[in-house]
Amino acid sequence: MPITPAARPETASRPVRASAPPAMPLLAVSGGQLVAAPRSAPSSGGRRRARPSSNPYLRLLATPGARAFTAGNLIARLPMGMLSVSAVIMIAGSRGSYALAGAVTATGLAATAVVAPFTARLVDRFGQARVAVPATALAVLGSLALVLCVHHDTPAWTLFAAYAATATTPNTGGMSRARWAHLHRGDPAALHTANSFEQAADELCFMLGPVLAAALCGALFPEAGTLVGAALLMTGVLIFAAQRATEPPVTPRTKTVASPLRTPEMPALLAVFLATGAVFGALEVVSIAHAGGAILALQAAGSCAAGLLYGSLRPARNVRLRLLLCLAAMTALMSLPLLAAAATAPLPVLALCLLLAGAATAPTMVTGMTLVQRATRPEQLNEGMTLAVTALLGGVAAGAAAGGWLVEHAGAAPGYTAPMSAAALALAVAAAGVGYGRWRRT
Repeated sequence: MPITPAARPETASRPVRASAPPAMPLLAVSGGQLVAAPRSAPSSGGRRRARPSSNPYLRLLATPGARAFTAGNLIARLPMGMLSVSAVIMIAGSRGSYALAGAVTATGLAATAVVAPFTARLVDRFGQARVAVPATALAVLGSLALVLCVHHDTPAWTLFAAYAATATTPNTGGMSRARWAHLHRGDPAALHTANSFEQAADELCFMLGPVLAAALCGALFPEAGTLVGAALLMTGVLIFAAQRATEPPVTPRTKTVASPLRTPEMPALLAVFLATGAVFGALEVVSIAHAGGAILALQAAGSCAAGLLYGSLRPARNVRLRLLLCLAAMTALMSLPLLAAAATAPLPVLALCLLLAGAATAPTMVTGMTLVQRATRPEQLNEGMTLAVTALLGGVAAGAAAGGWLVEHAGAAPGYTAPMSAAALALAVAAAGVGYGRWRRT
């Protein structure tokens, strides 16, 4: 006899009732059999999703594509600390004149100060990859021409011409900062960490570059430092330029855009970078005259460590005030080497003073670059940062000349007044710049 709906057993309808308890497993049909299935599917592989790292630098490098362009950039930046030292060793060793070697490298520095802003403007207008690769190739050809001129004992003027050709080297640090600004636009904390990381990378390259150059030239042959530096530069730029996914897009310009120099706040910022560069140039020459070049690695190490620590802190709400505080700290810390040298303190004491003096360097540069980024239009970011680097290089040359003059006429110990005075000048310029446009409101 057929079973009527009223006569169906109750148990037959329970598995499909909507009011089943949440803890009960779901019932399904598989292969003609009734099976129980869990209500929540297990996570893939039973693994829990990893929490974001609390380290700001690990979070920064976790940005898609960041590690690849950072690796290329570091390879390309290492020659910054190699090529000038290698040129001095190579030229002085073959011609027997440090004066000629210094004049050649100074000419290259002056040419870079003139050419670099135009190279950066082309980068902003046509893109990093399209400009950086051929510009680097020209610079590498200049380095190779210098090696050939030295090796074949050509006239002195050819050395100046060859080394001046290296001025087309693009500002890889600026291009890297531009990528971070593009990837983390609207995130001040990430940009603060990125700028600190880039400054620490600069210090690391300037710390390791001269040591590597001296080792190569001494262990192999005088031209080895220049050849290896040129190869690293070309390789690093090729790797960097190949990372197209992180390259900032080129903004089409429908009208002529004024140079960043025309913005009201930029002249004051560049003056601060000029005076800050004088601190570095004077400190380098005076320290070499007083205790040798190896001791400068401690100043760079102090700056590198301070830069990494500074990047882990929260970004300042008032960046201009932070710059004033950093410059004040730099002025105070630059008095330590002067006091140690004046008191004829032993070398370890002077080394400690230089280590402490470097602690204010990276925070000052990071804060200054942050203000330059805010003062520059997005489509001119490479040009704006290259102008800052150009001002810095000009200050390095002026500071080196002033420090050398003081050492020659007053002695090594009084020479340390030059970097302290330059830091005080940078502080005064920054304080006076309060009335310049938008800088007043940052």
